[in-house]
Amino acid sequence: MSAPKFTTQGCRLNAYETEAMKDLAAQAGLSNAVVVNTCAVTAEAVRKARQEIRKLRRDNPDAKLIVTGCAAQTEPETFAKMAEVDAVIGNTEKMTPDTWQGLTADFIGETEAVQVNDIMSVTETAQHLIDGFGTRSRAYVQVQNGCDHRCTFCIIPYGRGNSRSVPAGVIVDQIKRLVDKGFNEVVLTGVDLTSWGVDLPAHPKLGDLVMRILKLVPDLPRLRISSIDSIEVDENLMQAIATEPRLMPHLHLSLQHGDDLILKRMKRRHLRDDAIRFAEEARALRPDMTFGADIIAGFPTETEAHFENSLKLVEECALTWLHVFPYSPREGTPAARMPAVDGRAIKDRSARLRAAGVAAVARHLAEQQGRTHRVLMEAPDMGRTEQFTEVRFNAVQPVGQIVQATITGSDGHQLVA
Repeated sequence: MSAPKFTTQGCRLNAYETEAMKDLAAQAGLSNAVVVNTCAVTAEAVRKARQEIRKLRRDNPDAKLIVTGCAAQTEPETFAKMAEVDAVIGNTEKMTPDTWQGLTADFIGETEAVQVNDIMSVTETAQHLIDGFGTRSRAYVQVQNGCDHRCTFCIIPYGRGNSRSVPAGVIVDQIKRLVDKGFNEVVLTGVDLTSWGVDLPAHPKLGDLVMRILKLVPDLPRLRISSIDSIEVDENLMQAIATEPRLMPHLHLSLQHGDDLILKRMKRRHLRDDAIRFAEEARALRPDMTFGADIIAGFPTETEAHFENSLKLVEECALTWLHVFPYSPREGTPAARMPAVDGRAIKDRSARLRAAGVAAVARHLAEQQGRTHRVLMEAPDMGRTEQFTEVRFNAVQPVGQIVQATITGSDGHQLVA
């Protein structure tokens, strides 16, 4: 009776949900199984999922092979047709105990082999709370799932459904438990984090949640928020940036592009000037603020002039950590029907954006020389600053603790203390 094996692809939220599934599978007594939690963000992600499934079947010929996640939700038939796959379960089903109880049977019947319901009909966030996912120092708390927006390139709403929020009281109670267990940093995660509260009574905003957590959990040393849509940032979140040192000065922005026409064709809700203005305001309120950003290279109809506006945005918003995505069409999205950019141009533009990102990181590292930082230790010789910059230590430090360190240099990727 071997414990099930899990493999995770894609985002941090998927990784969180894998931890929840491990608990659910253990409670159900599932054994001799392999579970693949897939991603659907690009066509390449789906291809990698299929490749991984074939490899896992070769390595585990007698195990029950279960596929779930966003690709399973959006393309259940793709995986159901694979000879290697025994069961396909949707994003809602994977978070319910009954599903895992059903999967413990010796034989999965034909009617049970595909359990994928209409994600758009889901109105609640299934909360199987994980107290301690992450490292021993940092825990992740899912506060929101789904997305109400329909960007023309994105398949994720069809894998995650519409926006659903976890009530603030549930979140605060979980964070209190995490602090009691010794975690020094909590990260709030979600698919569209800044839409938190839209479906709750009185429609609170993300800033209200942040202020409430910091007030009601005074022993929490560090609160971090993950990717946000800057156009949705509310006044209370800006106030928290300005006045709450326990809110970490690092924001990852969902920008996607730097040209107004392409942003319109993407069906984004901001213009380039909105992004620049937000970055300037946030840094004025918190001078040590650093930004990460998602940017797509080679979106359909993108010209060299359009691309140059994305490239210039790196300096105009003072971005440091870039996630560059070469555009690839996702069947079922409006962008997949738009005139495509030549593949060689997409590759070239992606490389130039990544080079700009490498240069931005180098500038950031150089600026830290001689500065003192409070570093949360993730390993005996590695931790992260409040701006999420990795620091390598020459001497062993206590894992999970926040230590004061003076930066003596960098190796091009990490700071050295």
